[in-house]
Amino acid sequence: MQVGYICYNGRFIPATEPIFTADNRSFRYGDGCFETMKVYQSQVLLADLHFERLITSMNRLHFDLPLHFTKEYFTRLIIELCNKNGVSRLARVRLTVFRSNGGLYEPADNTPCFVIQCGELSRRIFELNEDGLTIDVFPDARKSSDKLSSIKSNNCLAYVMAAMFARQQMLNEAILLNHHNRVADTTNANIFIVRGQQIITPPLSEGGVCGVMRRYLLKADLPFKIEEHPLTIADLEMADEIFLTNAIYGIRWVGLFRDSSYGNATAAILHEVLFEQLLAAKS
Repeated sequence: MQVGYICYNGRFIPATEPIFTADNRSFRYGDGCFETMKVYQSQVLLADLHFERLITSMNRLHFDLPLHFTKEYFTRLIIELCNKNGVSRLARVRLTVFRSNGGLYEPADNTPCFVIQCGELSRRIFELNEDGLTIDVFPDARKSSDKLSSIKSNNCLAYVMAAMFARQQMLNEAILLNHHNRVADTTNANIFIVRGQQIITPPLSEGGVCGVMRRYLLKADLPFKIEEHPLTIADLEMADEIFLTNAIYGIRWVGLFRDSSYGNATAAILHEVLFEQLLAAKS
């Protein structure tokens, strides 16, 4: 992701310049959270939802929030960084927040630090995937279902191992289950199934991350009703369609889960509606 410059605590510095010591709490404990956003034509898409989630996560992690930590402050820095790196037309942006150095498990200071990175995206990111994704269940970890499980935490070890499992098994994504052996989410997306006229996604109480695209779809004016219900592996196998969502890719449809194959009729309609709505909101 790193190109020319990054933004560290509001300062623009070369991406190659060291900024952390060995005492960094994100490095030592995963103490923090992050947002991954898409910038299109010098605007942060779904900015309201991203920064609402960021502030909620920081409050839940008991950061002492400075008054200037607002949507306007961060979007200004993000666009300036994208402009400096020449990627403001279409970019992936990661904003990582972490606690100031000091303390062991108990922090000495709850002041937040942050770093913003950006990198160019291809316009193909707006296209629905031609070939359906192949997915399966990651067997070696279970997600908790508590007040921290919905945060995009800097402690991502289960997702790292699930992504490695997916690559080893030649999968596009891996599903993470909770301690009830029900579906939580995937390595970098929320999951939805289509069954008849229903679209279903697991509630956040099942352990999945509170995805921005998930929240948008649940609130948006769509030609389909989306409901929240727990999902089992059997529900996936019996579904008519499965699709995944996140803020970068929007919607991606699944073609194969174990021995079950799926179409993409509903996902294709949702993709077109979503694309039109996001561009209309931008303008």
